[in-house]
Amino acid sequence: MDIIQKLEEVWLDEPKPFMIYNNRELLFKDVLVQPTADFSEIIPGSVVALIGDFDPLSINTFLRLLQKELIVVPLTDFTTKEHEKYFEIACVEYVIEGLEVKKVNPAVTHPLIQSLKDDKKAGLIYFSTGTTGNPKGILHDLDLFLRKFETPRPAKNTINFLLFDHLGGTNTLMHTLLNKGTVVVPQNRTVDEIFHLLEKYQIEILPTTPTFLRMMLMSGEIPHKIPSFLKLITYGSERMDQITLDSLAESLPNVDIRQTYGTSELGVLSVKSENRKSLFFKVGGTGVETKIVDNILHIRTKNGMLGYLNAPSPFDSEGWYNTNDIVETKDDFFKIIGRKTEIINVGGLKFFPSDIESIALDFPNISFVKIFGKENPITGQHVEMVVQTDKEFSELEKKEYKNYLNSQLQKHQVPKRIKYENLEVGHRFKKL
Repeated sequence: MDIIQKLEEVWLDEPKPFMIYNNRELLFKDVLVQPTADFSEIIPGSVVALIGDFDPLSINTFLRLLQKELIVVPLTDFTTKEHEKYFEIACVEYVIEGLEVKKVNPAVTHPLIQSLKDDKKAGLIYFSTGTTGNPKGILHDLDLFLRKFETPRPAKNTINFLLFDHLGGTNTLMHTLLNKGTVVVPQNRTVDEIFHLLEKYQIEILPTTPTFLRMMLMSGEIPHKIPSFLKLITYGSERMDQITLDSLAESLPNVDIRQTYGTSELGVLSVKSENRKSLFFKVGGTGVETKIVDNILHIRTKNGMLGYLNAPSPFDSEGWYNTNDIVETKDDFFKIIGRKTEIINVGGLKFFPSDIESIALDFPNISFVKIFGKENPITGQHVEMVVQTDKEFSELEKKEYKNYLNSQLQKHQVPKRIKYENLEVGHRFKKL
C-alpha cells in the first residue's frame, strides 16, 4: 500500500493543521518534511522497532517505514527495561530512535512474520500489558488494520491521549489522518495539562481511560474547567465503574460520554452504548460478530491480528476469539463485570471485585480502591482491599469506613484487611 501517497491525496490543499505539537501548528506536509533516520539499506519485510512518541519526527518515520513494507514495532521510553524482551519476542532486526539506526541480530524469525515478508506486506507488532503473565507479541497485517478506516467518518480536534506503543493510540492517529482531523499531542499527560489543552485548542473529542477520568474528577476542576467546545469523551482500555460514570455524566450534562471496546488482538471495534450513563454496550461494525458462551464474550472479525508471536493462537477452529470478559446481558447489550482470573471465592461463594468496588467508592473522600482475593486456609480465599483517599483518614474515619462496608456488603464480601496507600497508575493510565 502506498500509504503516504494516499494521505497526501487526502490532505491535498488542506489548510487545516494535521497536528499541534509543542504549541506549533503543523500541516500534514510539514510532518512529511521532518528528518528521518537513514534506513535506506533496510530491506522490505524486516522487523524494525521504532522508539518514539506522537511527535512529528516519529510520525514521519513511522509512515515511511510502513511505506517501505516493513514490520514496525512502536515502543516508548516508558518501557525501556522491557525492550530487550520485546526485541526477542518480535524478532527485531533494527532499532530506530530519533535519527539513530542500530542493527540487532535476532536468533530466529517467526512463520507469521515470514508470511508477511513473502506477501510483501507491511505489519505492526504490539504487546499486551502482561499484567497476568509475560507480555504477548501481537502481529497485525497493515492492510487489514486499515480496512476499518475505508468509510470516511467525522474527525475533529482530538487529543491523542493514548501512547505510541498502544494500538488505540495508533487507531486515533490513523483515524485523524484519514479523515482530515487535527490531533493535539500533550507534552505531559497530566490532569492540568489536559485541562489546559481542552481550552486552548478547542478540543472536541477526549479519548482516555476510566482511571484518568477519575483523576480529573478528583481534581475538583470538573465541570468549570471543561470548555463548551468539548462534545465527546470516550473511555476504554480498562473496566469503568458506575460511580465514576455517574459523577461524570451528572457533572457534564452537555457532553456525550461513550464507551469504547477493543483489544490488541482484535483492534478497536465499533461500539454503541445503551446511553451515556450506562455501562451496557454492544459491539458491531462491518464483518464483526459477537456471541456469549457461558457468560463469556466471544468475538469474530476478519480484521484482527494474524496471531501471537510467543503463544498459541487464541482463535478456535471457526475463528472466534474468547475475550475472557464475563458479561451481564440486557437485550442486545452487555456489560463487562470482570474476568475469570478476577473471580474471588470465599467458602464457595463466588463474586467479582466489581461487586464490592461500586459500594467501596460510594463514600466521601475515597479516590480509588483495589479489591482482590487472598489465599485463606479455612475459606479458600478472603477479601483484601487497598484504598487511596483524597485526604489522610484519621483512625475515627477509618473506623467509620469499615462500619460502612460492614453495613453495605454481604458478610463474605467484607474485607479482612484494608490498607491505606496511593494506588500505582501505569504509564497507560490504568490501575496496576
